[in-house]
Amino acid sequence: MKAPPLVGFCLAFCTAAWAVDDDDWLDRLDAALTAATDNGDVRARLSGTAELEYYSFKQPAPGLIESSRDSLWNPRLVLFLDTQLGPELYAFVQGRVDRGFDPSSNRAEGRLDEYVLRYSPRGDYSLSFQLGKFATVVGNWVSRHQAWDNPFVTAPLPYENPTGIFDAAAAGSPAMLLSWSHVRSAIGEYHNQYRVPIIWGPSYATGAAVAGGLGKFEYAAEVKNASLSSRPQVWDVAQTQWQHPTFSTRFGFRPNAAWNMGFSASVGTYLQSSAETTVPPGHSLDDYREIVLGQDLSYAWHLWQFWAEAYEARFEVPLVGNADSLAYYLEAKYKFTPQFFGAVRWNQQIYGTISDGLGGRLQWARAVRRLDIAGGYRFSAHSQLKIQVSLQDDGLGEKSYGTELAAQFVVKF
Repeated sequence: MKAPPLVGFCLAFCTAAWAVDDDDWLDRLDAALTAATDNGDVRARLSGTAELEYYSFKQPAPGLIESSRDSLWNPRLVLFLDTQLGPELYAFVQGRVDRGFDPSSNRAEGRLDEYVLRYSPRGDYSLSFQLGKFATVVGNWVSRHQAWDNPFVTAPLPYENPTGIFDAAAAGSPAMLLSWSHVRSAIGEYHNQYRVPIIWGPSYATGAAVAGGLGKFEYAAEVKNASLSSRPQVWDVAQTQWQHPTFSTRFGFRPNAAWNMGFSASVGTYLQSSAETTVPPGHSLDDYREIVLGQDLSYAWHLWQFWAEAYEARFEVPLVGNADSLAYYLEAKYKFTPQFFGAVRWNQQIYGTISDGLGGRLQWARAVRRLDIAGGYRFSAHSQLKIQVSLQDDGLGEKSYGTELAAQFVVKF
């Protein structure tokens, strides 16, 4: 591990945070970026975050990080435009300038991650319809995935742990899938860029959704152009269009202000169009789907907050059969003071068995366990520093344990 860069990171940005806290220019900026008509029917607000992340790890890079080095600096600018057009119409746009949707050493780029038009015929959110490119309705982590709201630097394991499934090609045999998932090959033989997780982050695919609530119950359903496991490059409708739509839904129950429980389901084609030549003759990509069932729970009690999610996923693989996996996490956050908080998260992913091609059965990927420990300090209403340590067991015996160190400084405006 490289502690000196992290120490420098913390010292430099603690100093910057105190400087921000001493000056109220961000409050004035917030007011300047808000506009409304005299009657208040039309309101618009531009906001955002400036983020700087530091990662230190052993190769191969963990999760969805793309880097050939053992450390990475990752800057990011995120802009949000919220517009209310009377009581019924709402529009939202999220734009980013960074090195890619996931942390990487690539050149900086700008793009639109979300653009949504929402219609609420009753003037509230008891019923709403929306079109555009937006985060999935599945689970409860997506609603708090932005850097300011997430107590950790990284995402939970189900959202960033690459499995042995490729989306650009279908495995031609059980032996090939076992090789892709590193059961029968050395770690690093296949880069993570070819593999997909159960859910790729917040899954900003393009589509339409309906959502609402009735008393203590809430519901949401969406149809999108790509599966939950799809990579950011195919989320735009121009990339995959609508040949293979994915359907997802969540039903929630809030018995009181402290509890929130939900059940999610999703089904859709996970293979990209480039995989058409790798499926058996007489079959199409629609014959091979990703099927996901999810359960989520959150609870708040005094200074404590708890979250949990579990996902049962099935990838239908040509010439192999069903590749099943279970991934879950348990997360707790405690506020020691109004500014200082700590969080701990236990993650695990296990896999079902497939035929090994030799008359037996093997788990089609190596089980993964990860412990995340994080601490954060909010210097003001506009700045926050988080530090995270992750210990991961990749199921490789004595050499299976890896440590990742991450830090993130966020300025909110």
